[in-house]
Amino acid sequence: MKRIGIIGGMSCESTIAYYQMALAGVRKRLGGFSSPNILINSVDFSIVRKMQENGDWDGAGRFLASQAIDLERGGAEIILLATNTMHKVADQIESAISIPFLHIADAMALKLKENGVFKTGLLGTKFTMLDDFYKNRLLTQHQIETVIPSSEYIEGINSIIFDELCHGEIKETSKNFYGQAIQDLKNQGAGAVILGCTEIGLLIKKQDSELLPICSSEAHIEAALQFSLGKS
Repeated sequence: MKRIGIIGGMSCESTIAYYQMALAGVRKRLGGFSSPNILINSVDFSIVRKMQENGDWDGAGRFLASQAIDLERGGAEIILLATNTMHKVADQIESAISIPFLHIADAMALKLKENGVFKTGLLGTKFTMLDDFYKNRLLTQHQIETVIPSSEYIEGINSIIFDELCHGEIKETSKNFYGQAIQDLKNQGAGAVILGCTEIGLLIKKQDSELLPICSSEAHIEAALQFSLGKS
């Protein structure tokens, strides 16, 4: 079993889910008392959040690259960044280490293709939805088109993530708001919806969505376990 290194803490709620899903996946594959070989570097999200708000993406990239280096020195054989938004600085992290970096959009593309989806909706922070780093990777490397909700939903989706989900708050009104945004994506021709913030999977389940929801955290961990265990 190869050792997985996870840069977590952004937020802690989703990092907990990452470990729980990894544990469930290893037990399913190996049974018995098996558990995943994982190093988690849980960073102080307040540092990263301040950099996001100030637009200091270069500083955030350097900071997270240093965390990846620490994981590599600790024996990690692959690095996961347990947040969609901060993949905006994935190139800085990848260039700082000598082990593989598993990009969350690549893991997501595998799941979309498994389901025959080549036009998908995307929910996430406003950085993930409005910037091109995620959508362009899906299009140029995987030939998957991405649509985002109409402008009337963007700020609300973003606020729910940072003001509620990152703090472990699950509200029915927020679930309904996300449901409306998903219907908007369906109206744009999307065949699935990427839950493209690692906390959204805590709020939206299959029964809550008019489209097939694909949780980025689940896809990321599944791909990591494939690397770690070398088997399905």
